[in-house]
Amino acid sequence: MNLIQTLEAEQIAKFTAAKPIPQFRAGDTLRVGVKVVEGDRSRVQAYEGVCIARSNRAMGSSFTVRKISFGEGVERVFPLYSPNIESIEVVRRGVVRRAKLYYLRGRSGKSARIVEKRDVRPGAGAA
Repeated sequence: MNLIQTLEAEQIAKFTAAKPIPQFRAGDTLRVGVKVVEGDRSRVQAYEGVCIARSNRAMGSSFTVRKISFGEGVERVFPLYSPNIESIEVVRRGVVRRAKLYYLRGRSGKSARIVEKRDVRPGAGAA
């Protein structure tokens, strides 16, 4: 590993110690808490949608979340290790066979749905 990779690995370890990042992939429905600054006040705003892409490039890692807002598709790209992200929560896991779900842009209604991954292990549904 060269010097840049070691520095990036240290920064990622420092970041994940403060804020744990859950395991998620394309097809999962996420709720991302984004810090919003309005004037001199700041608050956390939730952005909930389907993760349609994930890019893993050390500190440059990002993920794209798509949601339908007032009948219009809205996509937002979040840097994974951004200080503006307060939290990432996996609402539900989806069953998909692709790493990039860009085909959802051309779909609407029932054809744009993603089937939820069911956990069939005994005792996994309780709690």
